[in-house]
Amino acid sequence: MSKKSAELQAVQRTDMTRRQWIWKEMKTNKVAYAMVAPYMILFSIFTVLPVILSIVISFTDFNMLQLPPNFVWLDNYITLFFDDDIFLIACKNTLIFASVVGPVSYILSFLVAWFINELDPRVRAVVTLIFYAPSISGSVYLIWQTLFSADAYGWVNATLMEIGVLNEPIAWFQTAEYVMPLCIVVALWTSLGTSFLNFIAGLQGIDRALYEAGAVDGVRNRWQELWYITLPSMRPQLMFGAVMSITGAFGFGGVVTALCGFPSVDYAAHTIMHHLDDYAGQRYEMGYASAIAVILFAVMIGTNMLIKKMLSKVGT
Repeated sequence: MSKKSAELQAVQRTDMTRRQWIWKEMKTNKVAYAMVAPYMILFSIFTVLPVILSIVISFTDFNMLQLPPNFVWLDNYITLFFDDDIFLIACKNTLIFASVVGPVSYILSFLVAWFINELDPRVRAVVTLIFYAPSISGSVYLIWQTLFSADAYGWVNATLMEIGVLNEPIAWFQTAEYVMPLCIVVALWTSLGTSFLNFIAGLQGIDRALYEAGAVDGVRNRWQELWYITLPSMRPQLMFGAVMSITGAFGFGGVVTALCGFPSVDYAAHTIMHHLDDYAGQRYEMGYASAIAVILFAVMIGTNMLIKKMLSKVGT
């Protein structure tokens, strides 16, 4: 759009109300809106509406097996923060896990993608598959359960006993002090998923002429290229990768359940997702479970906003 046409459109917009302007734009681009409509309808029904209903239900004591919803307003939230010790443990464990796995998996995904992007195209496909495979493998937890089996035949126990470090086998996933570190390691090992492929696609899409122009303008080494050219050119991919990493970090309950069972020993790796599953999937206390979900949703939205603000400063 030229500068003159943009100015003309701005003048026309001032002569009509916002509603009239929106309606005019919709009629002008009706084909585009018609193509977007199916997605927007499904997104509203299956994403927006459930979020709104969850917020409303969080102010009730709704139990699916008993009475209809009865508004108790802030009672669920007060109980969560002042009378639910397990929820506070879950918050602590979730924040520990998210603060380690989220940033580390994000940086690791980018660095591995950056490394792979420098390889020969024939080698790149094979190396990409090697790094990506753990995130889609259904037997990944079986491998770790075999490595850290609780008996003397587990590979880690057998090795440590053979070299004299242990006198008897350790039940790794049933011992509170080892549960969280092991789950973090497994989560990092499986973290090269969608974000990893997204970063590779972003790196492949950067115009090589930008690097040549950067060299002319004074960019002298690879780190300056990374900060002033690569990262600014990948802002959409960086934001998408951040969202995926945050979502995965806060929703890692499946890793713990697969490795340690539910609940984990002494609630050592009990998370907000586990607490939510406990009240929604087993006790059917949907009001209380919705309050937990709303808190988790608010934390994730806040974290996403913080990451977005940080990424806006990249390359400046």
